[in-house]
Amino acid sequence: MPFAPRQAGPRAGEVTPGDHSPRPVRAVYTVREVAVMLSLSVSSAYTLVRSGNIPAERLGRRWVVPRSRFHAWLDGSSGDVAATGTDAPRGGW
Repeated sequence: MPFAPRQAGPRAGEVTPGDHSPRPVRAVYTVREVAVMLSLSVSSAYTLVRSGNIPAERLGRRWVVPRSRFHAWLDGSSGDVAATGTDAPRGGW
């Protein structure tokens, strides 16, 4: 079954006209959602999650990506991974 992105709508926490209750902010992303955000294939995203390159946790048989840790990793504030995606500088020197 092909993945179809959700239609654009109000972001989490935003109020829509006529709806005065804020929507809850999701605490986690699925690996599939992370793959779309990073323009990766789903299998590549799972490989990066399993190797620990993308911060993720196992919940039973599912992998979930904590929203706050993902955005911190994406912004580079975690300090664990160099900008090249490895711990070695470019060119291997």
